[in-house]
Amino acid sequence: MGDTISNGAGAASPDFRVAIIGAGIAGLNLALGLQARSVPFALYERAPEFREIGAGIGFSPNSERAMALLDPEILASFKRIANPNGEDYFQWIDGHATDELIYKLFVGKDGFQGCRRSDVLDEWAKLIDKKHIQFSKQVDTISDPGSGAPVEIRFADGTSAAASVVIGCDGIRSRVRQLLLPADSPAAHPHYTSKYCFRALVPMADAVAAVGAYKAGTRFMFLGPRAHIITYPIGGNSVLNVLAVLSDDGLWPDSAKHTAPGSKTEVVRAFAGWHPTVTKIADLLPDDMDKWAIFDMAEHPAPTYVRGRIALAGDAAHATGPHLGAGGGLGIEDAAVLAPLLEAVHASGGGDVEGALRAYNEVRYRRTQDVVQWTRQACDYFHWTDPEVGTDFEKFGRAITPKFHAIWEYDIEAGVEKALAQYKASL
Repeated sequence: MGDTISNGAGAASPDFRVAIIGAGIAGLNLALGLQARSVPFALYERAPEFREIGAGIGFSPNSERAMALLDPEILASFKRIANPNGEDYFQWIDGHATDELIYKLFVGKDGFQGCRRSDVLDEWAKLIDKKHIQFSKQVDTISDPGSGAPVEIRFADGTSAAASVVIGCDGIRSRVRQLLLPADSPAAHPHYTSKYCFRALVPMADAVAAVGAYKAGTRFMFLGPRAHIITYPIGGNSVLNVLAVLSDDGLWPDSAKHTAPGSKTEVVRAFAGWHPTVTKIADLLPDDMDKWAIFDMAEHPAPTYVRGRIALAGDAAHATGPHLGAGGGLGIEDAAVLAPLLEAVHASGGGDVEGALRAYNEVRYRRTQDVVQWTRQACDYFHWTDPEVGTDFEKFGRAITPKFHAIWEYDIEAGVEKALAQYKASL
C-alpha cells in the first residue's frame, strides 16, 4: 500500500483496501459483497482455519434479501444446503403441562429455513478467492492516524497490515470493539443475560422414535417456566437440532469464557416435571456436552458503531441472544449496507471514508438496537416471566407477532439507498 488512500476524486484508487477482521457470518458476507463489487479487501481471521460448531442456524426472509443484495451467489449457496421446512410456521407449544399448541405464526413460503452453521459458512468460504484470506491473525492494536495515512493493524504474532478502512466483524468478544470504544466503557464487553443453553444434533431416527415423525419433522418451540426448548430438522432431515435455554439466578463464573462443561443430567433435571414430550427430547441429548452462556449488549449498548475509519458490524456491534433468530441476519444486513458504501468510496478515488461510515451508523444503529431489546423481551415471553404477558397465550401472540414481522419485513434496499444518499450528500 502507498502513503495515501486517495488518487483524487472520480477515479478508483489503486491503494484503497478494506480490512475485515473476523470470518464469521458478517465477515464472510461483507467479503463476498466486496468481491462482487471488485473492491480490494483482506479478511483476517484469528482461528488457524475456517472452523465452526455444527449447531443449527436459521435465516429469516430479511436475511435472504440481504444475501441476494450482496451477491446472488450467497443466497444460492445457502439455499443449496438449507433444510426444507416441514411446515412454514413457527409453532409454540405448552411444553410444561399440556403439549398443546399455544400459537403459530406463518413465516412465508419456504421461509426461515435452517441448516448447520458450519455447512453454510463452508459454502460461503468456497466462494472467496483465498488470496484475500489470512488465518491465525489476532488483532492487538489498531492505529488510525488520519490525514490520509493508512490505518495500521498490528497482530499478536508481531506482523502488521495497512488498510484504508477497518471493519470489525470479530464477534461477541470483539477486540475491535474494545479498541474502538473507551477502555473503561461498559459496552466494550458483552454482559451475561442470566440465560444459558445446551446445543446438540440428534440423529433423526432417534428423534422420531422418541417424539414421532411430526414433532421431529418441523420447527417447534416448547415453552414453560424459566426455560424453553427449540427443535427443528437440518442436514437434509438427517438430524434434529435441539437448543435448550435455561434461566439462571447466578453469575456466569468466567466472563472471558462463554462455555463451561455440562451434561445431559443438568438438562434432564431442569425439565423434570414437564410434559413427557419435552422430557423425551431432553433424554435424547448426549451425556457430555458444553453449556453456552448467552451474552448480549442489551444493558450496555455501544454508543456508536464507528470511529474515524474503523467500524463494527454483526455481533461486534450489537451482540444479541438467539431467541428471535435474528443475530446472524443483522450481520448480513450490516454487510449489505457497508458493501455498496465502500464501493462508492473506492469508485470516487478513496474519498470520504469517514462520511461513508457515518452513513452506515446512521442507517443501522436504531434498527439493530431495537432487535437486541426485542430479543431480551422474547425470552421473557418464552420463559413465562414477562409481567404483562405471563401465561396468557392470547397476549403472547399479540406481543411476539409484531416483533417478528418488524424483523422479517425490514426494507434493506431502502436502507442501502438511504445510506448512499447520506454519503453522497456529505461529499
